[in-house]
Amino acid sequence: MRILVTPTFERAAKKLHRLQKDDLDAAVKAVAADTGIGEEKVGDLVGIRVYKFRMTNQLCLLSYRVLDADSIKLLTVGSHENFYRDLKRLEH
Repeated sequence: MRILVTPTFERAAKKLHRLQKDDLDAAVKAVAADTGIGEEKVGDLVGIRVYKFRMTNQLCLLSYRVLDADSIKLLTVGSHENFYRDLKRLEH
């Protein structure tokens, strides 16, 4: 599985602590193993999937796009607050 990342995802991941990065790595591995695990969005965010996971007892969201059978693109990661607003800005 080929995993591509956006600069927004890299910036968000860079700010995390070690334990948070471990939780994020587990979430990325889960998405890579089963690309259909995330909830598919509709409307403005059509084609984007969002996977919900726990990062040090806080609910976090990981957005990604399935490009083809062998590659995914990680868009952004963060808490629910303003997540979808920022995701819409990223996509448009």
